[in-house]
Amino acid sequence: MIILALMGFMAVIGIAMARIRDLFAVVILGGIFSLLGAAVYVILDAVDVGFTEAAVGAGISTVLLLGTLALTTSEEKVTPESRSLVSIVAVIVTGAVLVYGTLDMPRYGDPTAPINHHVAPRYLEKSGDEVGLPNVVTSVLASYRGYDTLGETFVIFTAAVGVLAILGRSRRQPKRKRMKARKG
Repeated sequence: MIILALMGFMAVIGIAMARIRDLFAVVILGGIFSLLGAAVYVILDAVDVGFTEAAVGAGISTVLLLGTLALTTSEEKVTPESRSLVSIVAVIVTGAVLVYGTLDMPRYGDPTAPINHHVAPRYLEKSGDEVGLPNVVTSVLASYRGYDTLGETFVIFTAAVGVLAILGRSRRQPKRKRMKARKG
């Protein structure tokens, strides 16, 4: 029941984010949305995913977006109706393709799903002996999926460097123009 309430709040926040023109409010609502999503993950016993959502979705993303807003305007530019219609159609088509892609997945919690017959039992039975860590989640993330976790860290680092490079470039350009004005 609490999950439905949280998801209802998330739906309301999502609609509000789509309707509001004040970008500061949209960024703050996005942070709240991510925190609610993290709470849903924790309730579903996916604490590691909830922690990542809280740190990246609500933490880093919100800080980067607020930093971007400090260098830009806080009001969204109104686009012509024709461009909005194209965007809405693109979102609906993408959503339909994603939903279609999930139709082949086994039902949530299905004991006959392939994941419950191959990898998961092995991790639960042998991770303590193979890795030496008592927590199964930690052993999976730190050992079995170590390269995957390293890759995810590299992607986040690369994204942060890209954002900082873009933000740094916008600050340097006015300085160059001032230098040219002094010389000229």
